[in-house]
Amino acid sequence: MHGATQPVPVRFTGDAREYFGIWIVNVLLSIATLGIYSAWAKVRNKQYFLGNTSIGGRPFGYHATGRQILVGRAIAGAGFAVMSIMPSIDPAFAGGSAGVALVCIPALICQALVFNASVTSWSNIRFRFEGSMWRAVRVFGIYPFLAAFTLFLAFPFVARATKRYIIGGHSLGRHRLSFDGGIGPFYGALLLSAAWAAAVLAISFSLYLAAWYAFGLARVDRIESAAQDVGAVIFGGVILIAVLPLKTIYGAFVRNAVYAGTTLEGGHRFASTISATRLVWMAIGNAVAIVVSCGMLLPWARIRVARYLCANTWVRPAGSLDQFVGAAESRRSALGDAYADIGGADVGAAA
Repeated sequence: MHGATQPVPVRFTGDAREYFGIWIVNVLLSIATLGIYSAWAKVRNKQYFLGNTSIGGRPFGYHATGRQILVGRAIAGAGFAVMSIMPSIDPAFAGGSAGVALVCIPALICQALVFNASVTSWSNIRFRFEGSMWRAVRVFGIYPFLAAFTLFLAFPFVARATKRYIIGGHSLGRHRLSFDGGIGPFYGALLLSAAWAAAVLAISFSLYLAAWYAFGLARVDRIESAAQDVGAVIFGGVILIAVLPLKTIYGAFVRNAVYAGTTLEGGHRFASTISATRLVWMAIGNAVAIVVSCGMLLPWARIRVARYLCANTWVRPAGSLDQFVGAAESRRSALGDAYADIGGADVGAAA
């Protein structure tokens, strides 16, 4: 192993105006084709964002085709349709459908991970995913079910198991990735998110009581209706201020912990330095801009987020990136690349 070198930043060179042209064409053609073109739109989006993301001057790439995406969606849609219809035809199928779903949904997730890895590359080196399907059943089916019996207090263990499965199943060429992070950051992220929600709820409840008291000093016959109106406004504010940012806050802290605990074979490590506060304000600003512009600023919002995430993501190589690429190319599997080009289908959720 070579001595550690200086951290290498992840660069994103996408431009909002340039991406707007791609986005608007995708939207119009998807509408004109009743959604069929959305499969090709996904490919164009992926190719643009990954093609404009690089490490050490070496870009990522996306090599799927619209046909593969469309076929995968058709397969997944047909499967879900069958599982939804069968219980209505015969109630006896209800229990069996639940059991089938417990196995099939994780299997579909596993297949999607295999496909997406095989059509993604960095410096022309394909990623691979070789996670066990039965472990996917445990991670995506059994563990969340068991966590429900703990009132989701064990959710951080499920989240960590999910990250270990997804990251540990991936490799860049023949170089394996692994995740060895502790459980502390996951509970920390959950507690910080809960603290945010509790603080906002406490403030909202205090405002509600203050409004009730203020109306109580006015005409008595208007107390109930006025209090209901104020309560509705406060409830809407709570949803926007407390609930919506929770995913962003939790995701920011978990992302930093996951990157810090991830290693690529050879001693190469990663770092993420995003700020939960900055990300929340960015999300709020993006939401306002999108609403005010009737959706026209959605491309700008996506570029803005991608630029921020990349600017706060680093690779800590254990040696020269050129040497790593040379070693990865010498160990590359031609069979894996061929599979990505001629076979497979994306059976994951549409995106």
